[in-house]
Amino acid sequence: MIEILTAAAIAAGVVILSGPFLIPLLHKLKFGQSIREEGPASHKIKSGTPTMGGIFLITAIIIATLIRAEFTAEIFVALFIVVGHFILGFLDDYIKVVKKRNLGLRAWQKLLGQILIAAVTIYIATNYLGIETTIWIPIFYETIDLGIFYYVLVLLVIVGASNAVNLTDGLDGLASGCMAIAASCYGVICLLTLHYNLAIFCAATVGACIGFLRFNFHPARIFMGDTGSLALGGAFAAMGILTHTELLLIFVGLIFVCEAMSVILQVISYQTTGKRIFRMSPIHHHFELGGWSEIKVVTVFWAVSLISGVIGIILLMGNS
Repeated sequence: MIEILTAAAIAAGVVILSGPFLIPLLHKLKFGQSIREEGPASHKIKSGTPTMGGIFLITAIIIATLIRAEFTAEIFVALFIVVGHFILGFLDDYIKVVKKRNLGLRAWQKLLGQILIAAVTIYIATNYLGIETTIWIPIFYETIDLGIFYYVLVLLVIVGASNAVNLTDGLDGLASGCMAIAASCYGVICLLTLHYNLAIFCAATVGACIGFLRFNFHPARIFMGDTGSLALGGAFAAMGILTHTELLLIFVGLIFVCEAMSVILQVISYQTTGKRIFRMSPIHHHFELGGWSEIKVVTVFWAVSLISGVIGIILLMGNS
């Protein structure tokens, strides 16, 4: 247990100590956030706030994990998924912020990168970790063999989780707080499923996210950017894949699922009927435009994330 606690402390310490140095540096380099014109008017004041804070957020996770966890194939896969998405996110932010190309990486470029990450993950997971092509279904407590379609599921989990966390990163402290809660819950799940080493990785993620909130809670002094949000989504996907509880991600990461689904439903509705379901998507903006303060939206979403995470743990415990 001491390894788990110290991993969280090390990660939080790295972020908190490096923040005062990195934030002024990003200011000096003019790595400021551009606020989209169609976003809430109240967000215009955030324009110019340093972004790419994911650099020290993800670095903290890697450092803490390498210091406290045994470097097994499982930890290699977890860090590989995180670093792979970190690189994708960094390139995306760099193109948008430095090269001033608002679209960043093309969608196909991101997808290609995620397919490569999924392919390596599948190879190592099946050949070195012995993960089978079966999938456990929560609530029904049934296990079915997906065969070759399991590999498609892994790709969907990686793409879905990384993009869902990315979409959640739209308010000060929202993504980092929800991820701290989700990773905490997955730390418990790792212990219940006897993945002690992976629990250390979860703890490092929790510590880094809590440390990041020191600078990211409203009013944010820095944003994580795609550099951080895509990598955190990758970390979340790794937790589900490596514990072989892929569908449990839906419960533990309910907020992430709702954020992603709100965008999908909004696009489908507008393209088919010309009408919008939400005032604005992702769904956190819907509540903002409904009169909720940014802090209220964030704290309510945190509460929902905590409740859904506990439900995920209870579902797993019901299988024992």
